[in-house]
Amino acid sequence: MDDMLSALLSLSLLAQNAWQPVGHKQIPIWPGTPPDLVAASGPEKVVRADNLVGGKPWIAIDNVTRPTMTIYPARGRNTGAAMVVFPGGGYQILAIDLEGTEICEWLAAHGITGILLKYRVPNSGPHWDPKVDKQVTPKVLTALEDAQRTMGLVRLHAAEWHINLHKIGVVGFSAGGHLAAAISNAFTRLYSPVDAADRLSCRPDFAACIYPGHMWESSRGFRLNPAIKVTRSTSPTFLVMAEDDHVDGVEQALTYYIALKSANVPVEMHLFAHGGHAFGLRRTTFPITRWPDLMMSWLKTIGMIAG
Repeated sequence: MDDMLSALLSLSLLAQNAWQPVGHKQIPIWPGTPPDLVAASGPEKVVRADNLVGGKPWIAIDNVTRPTMTIYPARGRNTGAAMVVFPGGGYQILAIDLEGTEICEWLAAHGITGILLKYRVPNSGPHWDPKVDKQVTPKVLTALEDAQRTMGLVRLHAAEWHINLHKIGVVGFSAGGHLAAAISNAFTRLYSPVDAADRLSCRPDFAACIYPGHMWESSRGFRLNPAIKVTRSTSPTFLVMAEDDHVDGVEQALTYYIALKSANVPVEMHLFAHGGHAFGLRRTTFPITRWPDLMMSWLKTIGMIAG
């Protein structure tokens, strides 16, 4: 089984109502019906994963058909930088607190505007299909559509949200790490333009892929997933992976790193012996939990925040 789904020991239903952030307002990213809308098996629901991460349970959401973004304004000294946050969950669910709200709050506390994207799931990107016991890719990548749309909206509202137009990046975890890589290489909209936001670039100025999945096609040997087409225009990238990540495997980061280096794309990668998968910002006993400090240092190195 793929991505965070392999870590789900059990799920407890909390609510059938759509997820709501605490103290922040969700903004629909589409003015009407999203393009290529696929009917869900039921209403959006909020579930609690009973397996603990950093000593605490985490919350997931399922059946997202109306994608939204939630803005977490920079606090204190505003760096002008912003990051769109892609939670993971195997393109089946969204780990909305562990890899979403907690990340945005941390970014905001460091003077970086966080934009949480609640993108469409399930089956909105490459995912493990238990019916055929293999990874499949949907005909339309609706999660990538949502990511491209959100990047345009952030650029459209950059001045209003006190964001530097040239310092807008992405950070994703697990399947969200794949989404961060996908949008770093796919600058042509997958959908017909809707409004002025879609006339603005959706290329991230930088990207962070934290324990990404779906980057490596094991059936093809040690090769990057051919759907990720790296060029010199690919966004500068920061990678973090644990060698004992038994959900997605270290090859996910290694193959992407090699492709980036071969294309002369600026990249920084950190591999750790231990750490596993799906830990977000939560502290553990492993050194890999220092990755947030490493990312901040990298952002200074590439000129996205002041040194």
